[in-house]
Amino acid sequence: MAARAVSEIRGRAAEVADFSEVYAENHAAVYGYLRARIFHSHDTEDLCQEVFLRAFRLLKRYDGSAPVRYWLLGIARNVLREYVRKVGQRKEVAWAELCLELEETVEADNPYEDVLPLLPICTLRLTDSAREALNLQYMAGLKLQEIARRLGSSLGAVKVLLYRARQILRRCIQAHLPAGRRG
Repeated sequence: MAARAVSEIRGRAAEVADFSEVYAENHAAVYGYLRARIFHSHDTEDLCQEVFLRAFRLLKRYDGSAPVRYWLLGIARNVLREYVRKVGQRKEVAWAELCLELEETVEADNPYEDVLPLLPICTLRLTDSAREALNLQYMAGLKLQEIARRLGSSLGAVKVLLYRARQILRRCIQAHLPAGRRG
């Protein structure tokens, strides 16, 4: 019995040592992925730690079919989705929601290399009010009520305007991507 316990402890210690290496090699990428989508760095670090905790718990499920970094970024995407649902209408969540929508538009290892150059082209397809609403929400970080006040519209009209603007952007981006890169 004691020999079995020692063997299990040694096995677990080896897993921890291996995972420490995975953490060291991938922490910056996971942190960067999350930081680009979240305004507050303290939230980013908390979510990053959650990603690595989940990965450690799920380590036995990792089959090696994809690089570890992609597996970790998949976990990070799920953690980010949960975060967005949890914090709901906070203004800093709007950017994370747009990033998640754009990721779903493109099937690529790094979708932003393909998508970011297309945004200026695709925003030209928007009306002035749609472009202004997107800028007020994502660049200025204003709440929907404030955007409605500035645009002289109702809250419902602003929600519809933003929804349609995101749909136009998504369709435009998909139309400009090579066929193999579309989501």
